Amino acid sequence: MSSPRASIVIPNWNGWHLLQPCLDSLEAQDCRDALEVIVVDNASSDGSVEAVRDGYPKVRLLVMDENLGFAGGTNVGFAAAQGEVLIALNNDTEASPNWASRLLDALERYPDAGMAAPRMVVYDSPSTIHSAGDCYGVDGIPNSRGVWQEYGPPYDQETYVFGACGGAAAYRREMIEQIGSFDEAFFMYCEDVDLNWRAQLKGYRCVYVPDAVVRHHISATGGGTLSSYYVGRNTLWVMARNMPTQVLRRHWSQIVAAQWRITLDALRAWRGRAARARLRGQLAGLLSWPRWLRHRRRLLRQSGVSEDYIESLLTREKA
Repeated sequence: MSSPRASIVIPNWNGWHLLQPCLDSLEAQDCRDALEVIVVDNASSDGSVEAVRDGYPKVRLLVMDENLGFAGGTNVGFAAAQGEVLIALNNDTEASPNWASRLLDALERYPDAGMAAPRMVVYDSPSTIHSAGDCYGVDGIPNSRGVWQEYGPPYDQETYVFGACGGAAAYRREMIEQIGSFDEAFFMYCEDVDLNWRAQLKGYRCVYVPDAVVRHHISATGGGTLSSYYVGRNTLWVMARNMPTQVLRRHWSQIVAAQWRITLDALRAWRGRAARARLRGQLAGLLSWPRWLRHRRRLLRQSGVSEDYIESLLTREKA
């Protein structure tokens, strides 16, 4: 394809049963001729590679020798992509036929937005929101805006939000080239929150587009001890890497209280493997906090926004 308008990058690891309906939904997009679809296979052993080659000749297939995780796999795809807009998409999603065109249209109408977030809904309950864009609390806890709520006001309106869930997010290429893509140190979970922070600190906004709908199988390719560890660690990494010092000082009590609640919940469920993994993640995040201090100083020196603007992005109650 010559000069596609957008490139959709799907990392995949042993997910053919999910990937097939995802690719079918992309073949049905109303702007399919303007799209480049790239599957980055993270060393699958379930026949994903052969199935994509045989069944989807229009799809570019990049085969890795090892599992690079969501961040690494997406970055490989972004580096190979040719589109003006780079779209990250989980393999456990199915997009409505106008999903991509609505995202692209929104980026045209909002020139100050470097990102566009669709309405992600629960696969088996399409009226239930999984993400109406991402939000970030003063307590340092990221969340999905509108999660588990029925679709309706205010989630039926276009608006600026903190960021986009990386499971289905559109990014301007120029923004990614300036701030960088997903940091592969995260491996999985919260790498999209980190990218949202870096974008906002550079002055790139995010627009939520409710008419761009994608259905999502919740935690179909993650969950359990894996997610518990990485969420525990990476939540702390996001704060260490991005939150301005004055914002940390202003809200330190809420941040400590939130982490302590998580710790107590995990201790109460100590017999469970996921609870122990969450505690290990918290400990790893705390011990490695100093690793990111130089990164944060450099990032904040280059920031183009005020602390008041950063404060305006943060939520003070559950979204």
